[in-house]
Amino acid sequence: MMLDTALCLERFAWYAGRHADLSVQSLALACEPAYVAVRNRFSSTLTETVTCSDEGVFVTSWGYRLGSSDDVESAAARLAFLLAALPA
Repeated sequence: MMLDTALCLERFAWYAGRHADLSVQSLALACEPAYVAVRNRFSSTLTETVTCSDEGVFVTSWGYRLGSSDDVESAAARLAFLLAALPA
C-alpha cells in the first residue's frame, strides 16, 4: 500500500497551525514535490518549507528530518522549536 503524502502534509499543516506562533502560508499539494510552507507569525525571515517523502518522513527544505508520518504532531512540534514558536 502506498503512502498518501498529500494527506500526511495536510495533517502536518493542521498540527503546525495549532502552534500559537506559527502560520501556515501555503499548502501546495498539486505540485511536485508537494509541500507546506510555514512561518513564525512574528518574523518574516523565520520560514520553512516541508515536504513528505514516499517513506513518510517530513523533511525541511535544507534536509533536516523532522519526524515521520507515524507521529505527525511531534514532527510539527520540532518545526515549531526550530522556528522559535511557543508550544501548542
